[in-house]
Amino acid sequence: MLTPLEIEALLISLKVAGVAVAAILLPGVIMAWLLARFEFPGKSLIDGLVHLPLVLPPVVVGYMLLVTMGRQGVIGQWLQHWFHFSLPFTWQGAALAGGVMAFPLLVRAVRLSLEAVDPGLEAAARTLGANRLRVLATITLPLALPGIITGAVLAFARALSEFGATMTFASNIPGETRTLPLALYSLIQMPGSEAAAARLCVISVVVAMVSLIASEALARRTRRRMASRDR
Repeated sequence: MLTPLEIEALLISLKVAGVAVAAILLPGVIMAWLLARFEFPGKSLIDGLVHLPLVLPPVVVGYMLLVTMGRQGVIGQWLQHWFHFSLPFTWQGAALAGGVMAFPLLVRAVRLSLEAVDPGLEAAARTLGANRLRVLATITLPLALPGIITGAVLAFARALSEFGATMTFASNIPGETRTLPLALYSLIQMPGSEAAAARLCVISVVVAMVSLIASEALARRTRRRMASRDR
């Protein structure tokens, strides 16, 4: 049986990660499609910016979010003025931090899947009169679906385990932003909480493993279904 602390941290983590993936899924697929199918000036720069969170310390990403999305930030000040809405120190802010850190993984997985799609199939569809968007919707994305699923689940797992950016931007607020990693960090700071910390560690590992196994299972099932449909 899970303790109230564990249930609270788990539910917040699932909510934050779910919202993060839902927010970045469409932009991630569009960005992966642009990078996989088009050549344009500044492509290398955009590619580098997309993958920058992978190499930056998460605390730096959190600080950059705080500077831009905080109440005195360029975007945050505008949100506060017009919508009376503030992201820092909220679970929505934690979802934003997790989404930013997970975005490169999603784009990378989807891009690799799109690049594996035979361009000849797309060219054949265009010669039959289909425009680029119809080709994308009816051929490219269905063939790349296993990679999209894999990227979404990997992004979910990454957002679920995010610590540094979340801690910096959303803080560690019980019942609001205290996800599994932050709850584990809090327990580590408390003498005599080794057993509780170990339990949270096990829960985190189990949730991450379930996410990875689900990703592989969904991708295999999608590939089998597509292969049977082609036959």
